[in-house]
Amino acid sequence: MARKSYSPEFKFAVVLEALKERKTLQEIASEHHIAPSQISRWVDEFKSAGISVFSKDMSSSKKIELLEEQQHELYAKIGKLSSENDWLKKKLER
Repeated sequence: MARKSYSPEFKFAVVLEALKERKTLQEIASEHHIAPSQISRWVDEFKSAGISVFSKDMSSSKKIELLEEQQHELYAKIGKLSSENDWLKKKLER
């Protein structure tokens, strides 16, 4: 029997429902046809990754800054190699 995969949206909805604590895990599990232990794992995963949800903007901006810096370095390298290539072509023609 193949494992069933659930979408992140579905997992998020189930976790939020579990965190509200209006229903027991057993009730939520029976409504969504999943095991209560699965809900517990998703809640634990959500709690451990919760901090990263709010820090993604900062890490994204750092990633963009790093990528722009790498792009600048690559363009500089391309320019240098192009000029060296042109110089060598001229020397070879003589």
